[in-house]
Amino acid sequence: MTDALERILTELEVDWAPAGPSSYAVTLPGTHKLSTTCLLHVEDHALRVEAFVIRRPDENTAAFHADLLRRNARMYAVAFTVDGHGDVWLMGRVPLSAITAEEVDRILGSVLTYADESFDPLLELGFAESIRREWRWRLSRGESTRNLAAFEHLRPAD
Repeated sequence: MTDALERILTELEVDWAPAGPSSYAVTLPGTHKLSTTCLLHVEDHALRVEAFVIRRPDENTAAFHADLLRRNARMYAVAFTVDGHGDVWLMGRVPLSAITAEEVDRILGSVLTYADESFDPLLELGFAESIRREWRWRLSRGESTRNLAAFEHLRPAD
C-alpha cells in the first residue's frame, strides 16, 4: 500500500515527504493557519491520519472544548482530539480498502478545511487575552499589526 499511496500523493501534486517507515508528511497550505502538516501512517488494515491544529488553550477551556465537540458532529474522516498535554489534533482512521486518489484528496481537503477554518475561532476562544497583550505590545512599539487583522475587534481602545 505504501507504493500506491506514494503514487497517489504524487498524482495529487501535494507537498509530501517520507516521515518514517510507512509514514508520510503532507504539508497543506492554509489561509488562517498558514500551513498544516498532515501525517499519514499506513497500518496493517487502515490509514491513520494525524494533524496538529493548535496548542492547549490558555483560557476558556470548557468553551474551547465544547466548540471542538460541536465541530466533530459535522466532520468527515477525522475528528478533533486532545493529547495528554491538552494540545488539539485532528485524527482518524480509514480502511485501506477505501484508499483511492479521490478518497485521499477528500481526506486531505477535510483536514485542511477543518484546521484552517477553525484556527481563528479557536485562537479567539482560547487565547483572547494573549491576543490583546500582543496588540498592546505591537502598538506601543509601532510594530506591524497586519497578522492581527482577524482580531481587530480585540484591539485595545486608544
